[in-house]
Amino acid sequence: MHLALPHSYKGIFPFKICTTSYIYPDYIVPNVEMLAPFLDEIELLFFESRQPDSIPTKTEINELHEISKDHGITYNVHLPVDIFPGSSNNAERLCFVKTVLKIIEHTSILSPSTYTLHLSYPESSDKTQCDQIWLNNIYDSMEKLVAAGVSSKSISIETLEYPFEWIEGIVSDFNFSVCIDAGHLLLNGYNVQKVFNNYLDITSVIHLHGVKNSHDHLSLDKLSCEEMKTIIKHMQGFAGTVSIEVFSFDNLLSSLQHFCNCYHYYQKTDF
Repeated sequence: MHLALPHSYKGIFPFKICTTSYIYPDYIVPNVEMLAPFLDEIELLFFESRQPDSIPTKTEINELHEISKDHGITYNVHLPVDIFPGSSNNAERLCFVKTVLKIIEHTSILSPSTYTLHLSYPESSDKTQCDQIWLNNIYDSMEKLVAAGVSSKSISIETLEYPFEWIEGIVSDFNFSVCIDAGHLLLNGYNVQKVFNNYLDITSVIHLHGVKNSHDHLSLDKLSCEEMKTIIKHMQGFAGTVSIEVFSFDNLLSSLQHFCNCYHYYQKTDF
């Protein structure tokens, strides 16, 4: 028997509060059934595309659709992280396009608020400057994706381990939206304030998670008061989705409690 959250967080913020579809060690539908009464949105994790059970079946998609109607929740989709639009291998880039198209078609009944995408940087490339070949390959992949009919605004490009300025041109040229992952920014030592100032107006989803000792996706209570203050201050006016991107019940519960305490405290004080 899974533990339930102690109370609902629906509708208490000017944005949609969300978490992942892997809070309990169970399949996606039981996770969503447990979380739907308490949150505004669920981030459906499709991290792996090559495992046979990593993408929900049509039956499961229909069940998720019924849950959304019963509980008034929405969904966003995290696209697989094992597909590579910047690959130098043309077959891998075509696989990326086909996989994204398949998932978008498969989940269309759910009307996701966004499809979040990693533009993963090659591990072997120079980390001090942008790999132009990688960038050109991403342009090629994105042109194919948009030409196939994908709405560019439905795709949110996530902040990762490299400077987001490297792919700023791709975001603007294709009119993509942004996923600000505040945990990734803190983990990699980037200026959180600068990224929020530059991209919040085209951001559809914010990922929040704790960071400590070079580990991320921990409870938000691992962040300092100053780090939480910076994030909350620069979320002002945001009306999209804020996803607590953790993967266990204990981390979700402590994250929600910490976030609520900090949010309501800083709303009453002068930033």
